[in-house]
Amino acid sequence: MESRLPIGVCDSGVGGTSVVKQLMKVLPHEQIIYFGDTARVPYGPRPVSEILKFMEEIMEFFQEHQVKLAVIACGTMTSQALEIVKHKFPFPMVGVSSGARSALAVTRNKKIGVLATQGAVSSGFHGKQINAIDPTATVLPQACPRWVPLVEAGQLDGDEVRRVSATYLAPLQETDVDTLILGCTHYPYLRDVISNIMGSGVTLVDPAMETAEEAKFVLEKFGMLNQQRSTPDHQFFFSKNPSEMQHLVEKIMGCDLPAFKLANFGKVC
Repeated sequence: MESRLPIGVCDSGVGGTSVVKQLMKVLPHEQIIYFGDTARVPYGPRPVSEILKFMEEIMEFFQEHQVKLAVIACGTMTSQALEIVKHKFPFPMVGVSSGARSALAVTRNKKIGVLATQGAVSSGFHGKQINAIDPTATVLPQACPRWVPLVEAGQLDGDEVRRVSATYLAPLQETDVDTLILGCTHYPYLRDVISNIMGSGVTLVDPAMETAEEAKFVLEKFGMLNQQRSTPDHQFFFSKNPSEMQHLVEKIMGCDLPAFKLANFGKVC
């Protein structure tokens, strides 16, 4: 496969840009085509059958754009659909990391909390990944369904965010977890709020860096690293309100980005 082809990165909305941010650091010469399914966000409460359908449509979109690798920057798609869909397309796929290795590396008491969507919690994805490495670790999952809509609306702080977050985190505060995995790519954008509530004794793990490193490993494995040193021409597509999403993404990523586009391909919207 041609090494100068782009990498596709997808999510239910803007959350996957937390992975894009790390990819830009780890793979600065790779072009990224981002797809955010803002017309159908959030994915967490949806049945598995819908998640499978949506992911296949997005992979068809990436196939049309001739990507060499797809990074599934969505915990729900990764935990519920990746293993089925990845065999149907000609390019390799990397799911968002569970954060298991990083969490086990920093935990002191092997009690790890997982903040994730309902779908990811129901799948048991994070617990399986952590216990496959260390069966003695205790995993305490917590679904946080309102966080994705809050981030999509640009609410990264404020009274409502703090109130909702306090409700989700209260059960974990009653335990002695010393490590929390941010198990949805939207959640790193609420890191400050989460950290303030949980306190300095709890380490937060963002799987985005592990995901970017895994993408780099796969590209190296298949000899697909871009050897050109030119500035990449990134493209950002959204299934709804791309101009509104641009303002939000530039705010949360802290940089100017090329004009966002509407992905009005019928199959997706």
